[in-house]
Amino acid sequence: MSDDIKAPGFKASELISGLESAFSKYTDAEKQSQIKKTNGIFELQVSNDAKETVTWTIDMKKTGTVYKGKAQPKADVTIILSDETLVDLADGKLNGQKAFMTGKLKTKGNMMLATKLDTVLKGAKAKL
Repeated sequence: MSDDIKAPGFKASELISGLESAFSKYTDAEKQSQIKKTNGIFELQVSNDAKETVTWTIDMKKTGTVYKGKAQPKADVTIILSDETLVDLADGKLNGQKAFMTGKLKTKGNMMLATKLDTVLKGAKAKL
């Protein structure tokens, strides 16, 4: 597990590095299946209580990887949310639609794709 994906001061850091590790455990067939189901690149712009922001990218279109930084080439959807909201989404305490409706989550780009983030997080969690 690479430490360069983590961001100090972000609870979601553990979650993201967990995703990276889960993705690395996928067989090629599982990875292809997830990519086929999702077919999108998510850019997560996450801010913490200290008003710092970190960007992570989940590529479920080509490579089936997670990395820190802006999406390359470009994201299909950018999701802007707080550290807390991302952790709650991953824990299943909150769903993406409710987060969006209550203003805890904002999107730019393909909003329908944003609804698949729950599935990506849950699928990876099952691998941990």
